[in-house]
Amino acid sequence: MKKLSLTSWIFIAMAAGIAIGHFFPGFGRQLAFLGTIFLRLIKSIIAPLLFATLVVGIAGSGSAKAMGRIGLKAIIYFEIVTTAALFLGLAAVNLARPGEGISLEKAAVENLAPQQQATWTAVLEHTFPTSVIDAMARGEVLQMVVFCFLFGTACTMIGVRAEPVVRFLQSLADVMFEYTKYVMYLAPVGVGGAMAAVVGSKGIGVLFGLGKLILTLYVALAIFVVCVLGAVALIFRIPAKRFIQWVKEPYLLAFSTASSEAALPLALENMERFGVPRHIVAFVLPTGYSFNLDGTTLYLSLASVFVAQAAGVELSIGQQLMMMLTLMLTSKGVAAVPRASLIILAGTLATFGLPLEGVALLLGVDTLMDMARTSVNLLGNCLASAVVARWEGYDLAPPAESLAEGLRADADSV
Repeated sequence: MKKLSLTSWIFIAMAAGIAIGHFFPGFGRQLAFLGTIFLRLIKSIIAPLLFATLVVGIAGSGSAKAMGRIGLKAIIYFEIVTTAALFLGLAAVNLARPGEGISLEKAAVENLAPQQQATWTAVLEHTFPTSVIDAMARGEVLQMVVFCFLFGTACTMIGVRAEPVVRFLQSLADVMFEYTKYVMYLAPVGVGGAMAAVVGSKGIGVLFGLGKLILTLYVALAIFVVCVLGAVALIFRIPAKRFIQWVKEPYLLAFSTASSEAALPLALENMERFGVPRHIVAFVLPTGYSFNLDGTTLYLSLASVFVAQAAGVELSIGQQLMMMLTLMLTSKGVAAVPRASLIILAGTLATFGLPLEGVALLLGVDTLMDMARTSVNLLGNCLASAVVARWEGYDLAPPAESLAEGLRADADSV
């Protein structure tokens, strides 16, 4: 008998939790502690993983001397496209309002009131930490991000003297990825308990809202691919037919595994065969895995406002824009592993005083959403490498046709 994957177990646990909550609502409500334990473990990952991945990312690829012209162009492109994804997700969730009709506990939302009356200067002042340890303990994601950016920049500026620190943080990131894997083994238990508690206390009708959320995400991602990425391909004259031909295999691999990393080797090979020079694709694709997660950033903006809607909290335009700023920064530290975006989402919800029960609710259907957003992440990064190559003046001809030109361009750059 073939061994079941974690995704299969999550689906089984979700179905079991729904059945228990529907047929035995009293018992289902008592299983809420399973979801709570899982959420506490997820929260324990946020600070060390965010610190390690952001600092290593900045120290490893954020130096203007190391990246040069290509790096600057890549970062400009990343910021423009991910910002478009964030605001498209924000527009979709405000238009469709998939969170309406779902009732979450409001006790965790009461501390949102002081933030509603805070001035922009007070919010900006609160963004800068007095102690990174205190920020980590209180789950202040923005403060951690500010510290990590400054710390990573300092590591870059002092060069080789920072190598021991960067190596330690890389090891810390590897350990936290392994730690995350162990925590995710408990995901079926957490999902089952959370779904049983939600259905047992709210009724099976709550699942309609989740179905509406999934549909909203898929439609928003389709619009993003066609309108945003399609427009980018037209502007930079990317040969669409050949691009689709070479990107379809890594795209399907990313979709089926819900992991961008699983598709990275094939994507590197195929984009080079598509015509992107090796030195560009080798830099842009891995860098994009930290800084250009289009599908994930769109999902995070949609999911954050969804939880607010489900909790009965009306966020002002100013609050939503502040949330977008938070996500714009924190999404750069999302690991390219399944369900890693839940860690960023949990930190963002905690920062804005929204109930973390929303994460448990989303986790029940996260596999379906993760497959879609991960494949869009991969698609966006493949397109990014082609865009930077075109921006650098390459014609994206297959290697056999452009070998001489690529060698001349590489020699000129040296």
